[in-house]
Amino acid sequence: MAKKSLVVVESPAKAKTINKYLGSGFEVAASVGHIIDLPKTKLGVSIEEGFKPQYVRIRGKEKIIKDLQNKAQKSEKVYIATDPDREGEAIAYHISSILNKDESDIYRVEFNEITRGAVDEAMKHPRSIDMNRVYSQQARRVLDRIVGYKISPFLWEVIYRGLSAGRVQSVALRLICEREEEIRNFTPEEFWNIFALVKAEEYDPFRVKLVKFNNKKIKIHNQKEAEEHLAALRSEQFGIASVQRKEVKRQPAPPFTTSTMQQVASRRLRMSTKRIMGIAQSLYEGVEIPGQGSVGLITYMRTDSTRISPVAIDAVREFIQGNLGEEFVPDRPRHFKTKKSAQDAHEAIRPTYLSPEFSPEALKDKLTADQFRLYDLIWKRFVACQMTPAVFEKTTVEVSGGKYIFQAEGEVMKFPGFMKVYKEELGENNNEDRSAIPANLKEGIPCQLKELIPEQNFTKPPARYTESTLVKELDRLGIGRPSTYAQIVSTILQRKYVERKEQKLFATELGETVNKILVKGFPDLFNVSFTAKMEEKLDEIANNGASYEQVMTEFYNPLMTSLERIQKEKEELKSLVVQETEQKCEKCGRPMVIRWGRNGRFLACSGFPECRNTKPLEEDQQQPEETGEICDICGSPMIIKRGRYGAFLACSNYPKCKNTRPLSTGISCPREDCDGKIVERRTKKGRVFYGCSNYPKCDFVSWDKPVNKECPQCGNRYMVEKNLKSKGLILRCPECKYEESA
Repeated sequence: MAKKSLVVVESPAKAKTINKYLGSGFEVAASVGHIIDLPKTKLGVSIEEGFKPQYVRIRGKEKIIKDLQNKAQKSEKVYIATDPDREGEAIAYHISSILNKDESDIYRVEFNEITRGAVDEAMKHPRSIDMNRVYSQQARRVLDRIVGYKISPFLWEVIYRGLSAGRVQSVALRLICEREEEIRNFTPEEFWNIFALVKAEEYDPFRVKLVKFNNKKIKIHNQKEAEEHLAALRSEQFGIASVQRKEVKRQPAPPFTTSTMQQVASRRLRMSTKRIMGIAQSLYEGVEIPGQGSVGLITYMRTDSTRISPVAIDAVREFIQGNLGEEFVPDRPRHFKTKKSAQDAHEAIRPTYLSPEFSPEALKDKLTADQFRLYDLIWKRFVACQMTPAVFEKTTVEVSGGKYIFQAEGEVMKFPGFMKVYKEELGENNNEDRSAIPANLKEGIPCQLKELIPEQNFTKPPARYTESTLVKELDRLGIGRPSTYAQIVSTILQRKYVERKEQKLFATELGETVNKILVKGFPDLFNVSFTAKMEEKLDEIANNGASYEQVMTEFYNPLMTSLERIQKEKEELKSLVVQETEQKCEKCGRPMVIRWGRNGRFLACSGFPECRNTKPLEEDQQQPEETGEICDICGSPMIIKRGRYGAFLACSNYPKCKNTRPLSTGISCPREDCDGKIVERRTKKGRVFYGCSNYPKCDFVSWDKPVNKECPQCGNRYMVEKNLKSKGLILRCPECKYEESA
């Protein structure tokens, strides 16, 4: 009996999809990601041996490794089909190194999409493992490890133990902090606009904006100037000075790259970048469809290219002609220019099938709500990119009033083109109809001034980054790569250097403090140009233009020089985060200073370590927040206070009354006949859970935070928040397990 061949992939879901395509001559197994990595408890890099990584087997992967080894020994050949990027190449190399199999029997294959045709084609063209790509990934991993292990301890000495620095994440933090500084330093400037409501003969009134005075663009700086112009305008005669009509075409956007998918999906679907990538991964690896089995619905989702294969272009043009009409198919296929810095290793993100049975609507009940929304977006963006332009008639009207010129613009869609499938947002292109200008308006006819409308405005500071705009900026600056954007954002959020409020990213006080130290201490390391240059160096390794050791040396030597210099400036840097106060230590009389600790800022004696007196910072004990609740012991109002473990209710009559209660979430207890509220509690070890305020009378508890939202599927009174590694923050019904993005 002939031996089978072994195919190794990363994901069990992908293994299931591929297994049905390969047939009985193959066995498919999953490594479940990396099996080898740098050790967690030490640097794990031998600098003296040319930055040689000291890889170890990941704890908990022993069973998987043994299973792969056993299957490899029983197999004639081994095909390693990990993800088609540098990370996947490194995983392939690590898998090959533990199989105890002759190199001539180990092959590397890449699946850009999980379809029968793509899998069959890839298996016909196996190759050896590309060591340049392996070294490129290794360089990134080792660079990040060196930064973490060399610079993080310095942060511990200057601020407090437990903080960490990252080569790329710290630059992203710097961008956010610098934007915060711009906003703080911004000085609004006043300006005025003047609008007029005019009526020409039998036409309906329409609104125009003052744009010129004495044939020059007008700028009105204050109310006095505005009133002078208003007074002059009231005595002027108005008329239609010009009417210009022209046809304009709007071209569709390119198909998604990783960056643009994260940007658009983050805005439209209000998902975190981490969540977006998790959903995209599931669509790529395969979704269970009744009668079809597991089907990969999109191409590989980590790409910086807008390239489309000729086969996919032919398929989408045929789909457009058959389902939308010949008038929506351009004469020639549309090709998009990929930016110069792109690796261009894979196609753009697109659906793998364009037949009607795989359309988003046809699969809606087979996908989760979030899978459907992202798949629908990818599908429509791809189909639209090969459709004809949208055509508009744009009308520009100028209304004169003496030396003043007013203007109005409007447009009416004449042909929808690609917009029949995919409408872009305001902010990508404003494609909304603006047809308030009367039709058939003629030049030279007089106008009656119906109303003058002055409007005071102030210039606005630059907007804070959202996840979408931060990814766009990182992509523009060449910081990180498609596979790293989501990790960059989630890391700075997890470290509490940045917090998300109303979809915007705010630098926390801790984040700004860390950034201040890193920029002051390592100005040449944590800056945009140096980080972008290192990305180019990593590309050079992958393309055989630079050696691993050469790039590591170029990075390491300046780093060590900076570390040696910074040790001499340590006390100066400490002074940036230690703030003197006028308070005196009640134990030794020396001045108290403000320091940082794991739980935020606090007051400490400047005589440390001789005097270890500390106390809470008074300014952190904010003004009492009234709640409307009454203390059940003394009848005084209850107020919100904040302690080591967060906010809680306390009696305002403290210290005479020391009554405290957990802070309510505002959600009624879901148990029938219980009038309690869900409150946040903690176990003896500090773990947060949620329970009924009527405890022990009511024993309702939940490890997950309840949210005051009815389940749309089963009608349960509440849902809970869950932060999953694979999906990010989601809402889940505890009864029917329905899920949606938070």
